[in-house]
Amino acid sequence: MSHRAGPALTAFRRRALIVLSVVLLPLSLAVASPARAVPAAVAADQVLNWTAGDDITKYLTVPTQAVAGAATLVLTNSEATNTTGMPHTLTFDTSTEGYNHDVNVNLFTSPFTNGGVAQQTVTLTPGRYRYFCSIPGHSGMVGELVVTAGGGEDTTAPTVAANVTGSQNADGDYVGAATVTVTATDADSGVDTVEYQLDDTSFLPYTAPVRITSLGDHSVQFRATDQAGNLSDVGSVSFSIVAPDPGDTTAPTVTATVAGNQDPAGNYIGSATVTLTATDTESGVAKIEYAVDEAAFATYTGPVGVNQVGMHMVHYRATDVAGNVSPEGMVHLIVVPPPAEDTTAPTVSSSVAGDRDAGGNYLDVAMVTVHATDTESGVATVEYSLDGQPFTAYTTAVAVNSVGAHTVRYRATDVAGNTSPVGTTTFTVVHRPDPDTTAPTTSAAVSGNRDADGNYVGSATVAVTATDAGSGVQSIETADGEGNWLVYTGPVTIRTLGLHTVSYWATDQALNVSDVKTVSFTVVASSGDACPDSDSRDTVIIGEDNTGINNVDVGNGCTINDLIAERASYPDHGSFVRHVTAVTDSLVAVGTLTRRQQGTIVRAAARSDVGI
Repeated sequence: MSHRAGPALTAFRRRALIVLSVVLLPLSLAVASPARAVPAAVAADQVLNWTAGDDITKYLTVPTQAVAGAATLVLTNSEATNTTGMPHTLTFDTSTEGYNHDVNVNLFTSPFTNGGVAQQTVTLTPGRYRYFCSIPGHSGMVGELVVTAGGGEDTTAPTVAANVTGSQNADGDYVGAATVTVTATDADSGVDTVEYQLDDTSFLPYTAPVRITSLGDHSVQFRATDQAGNLSDVGSVSFSIVAPDPGDTTAPTVTATVAGNQDPAGNYIGSATVTLTATDTESGVAKIEYAVDEAAFATYTGPVGVNQVGMHMVHYRATDVAGNVSPEGMVHLIVVPPPAEDTTAPTVSSSVAGDRDAGGNYLDVAMVTVHATDTESGVATVEYSLDGQPFTAYTTAVAVNSVGAHTVRYRATDVAGNTSPVGTTTFTVVHRPDPDTTAPTTSAAVSGNRDADGNYVGSATVAVTATDAGSGVQSIETADGEGNWLVYTGPVTIRTLGLHTVSYWATDQALNVSDVKTVSFTVVASSGDACPDSDSRDTVIIGEDNTGINNVDVGNGCTINDLIAERASYPDHGSFVRHVTAVTDSLVAVGTLTRRQQGTIVRAAARSDVGI
């Protein structure tokens, strides 16, 4: 059924701003110079324009109405209206109750981005959309867009419903109080007014949930009218309110939370909002009260704003239906003035991470991270450009996996609109080589003076080489005929007379181990004096340890002390002891020393600090 309201009621309805389900929006929406609504005849091609400029409290022009269907949303923030370079967004609210949430819009632009113009094509549905600027400090830039169904006059009345809440007893009666919340929707022209009446008294405008505390049976009627004047059928809910159990002696529980922009010290910048919440599981909460600093307690009806600069204490308490009052709580906060105008651009830098080869190239992928800081108004946006492409919003590390040389440029803009100089980083991505499964190649060469039989006279020097074309050589190791091994660091000279066999092998960076190879040779005494500067002390002495064993010439002009060579360089103490063992083994073999004398000399070597 459709009804037309009288002139007085219609005027009242046009002035009323109905916010359903207790969602109260600020009434001081800073919207200037509304743009004309798009005619229904061009609904499929409609273009809706928003204009922004230097002002951070309002859009310069906005649309107020549109027709359901395809629409192109255009945000213009060009040098013609913006002389400070201030960035703005056009963002559609997708969470606040009472609005359409089916369109996701977040256009960003500044006079330096695409000529100050950003646009997006969307499909609008009948109802209301709430839009705002999401940049911190621009919260006054907010408004509503009403979308009608189009295609003819709205003749469908709104849909209206009510919900009763409160503490109930086992019989379903509400204890001490009940709250009635009315909701209304209209898919065509939109809801204009919502009304209610209690117990058949008279209809009143509904602006917030109605709390009823009088005992007894009650009935609440409700109805709604849309923008086209269609009036809904009257709905109703019935319920009973009974007195609380007199046995309730437990006070309510009440808590407080504080919200607002904070500086690094935790102070609130410009203002803070205190929200109080109370619960009572027996008779129910009757009221919440608060007091700021030394002011008297007042009834709490919604979040409390504290915007005076300085230190503040907000006290709070709650009372239940049985009259029990909670202990007084308190929150402490400090409000500081907003910082002075920010004229300093953010600081921005980058870093590149990933596996690299020996030439510094990144294997398969390079991860580019951009870092931006701003100590004044804060960072608003970070952007990057890969290999000359247009700048795009940076949200997380950028993975670059195409093979070749790359250049990443980056910049940041703060909340005040200051944009940093463009930074640059360059790098190269290459394919990761196949896994190395090939062991190193090894060889050994023996050098020295040789006699006619090929024996080495006086000494022989063994040089081991290894190559690996894959991951590279990690280490070379050698072992003598007695099983003593050591890490190879350079050519080794062997002066001990007799037959020698040296084993050697290599390991690469991928831990592939080569086959063990050997090289054998014989060292014989020279016919002349092999040790012209011979150690001619009477006994074998190692360090300060005199073994008492005769330091005899072994037959080539060298003494036992010469062969022991305690002043030579050894990689460690164990290597020296193994050298002494090998020397004395050869002397025992030719009868120069007995096994007992060898043991005495080796123990003296073990007690020494040679190689330590």
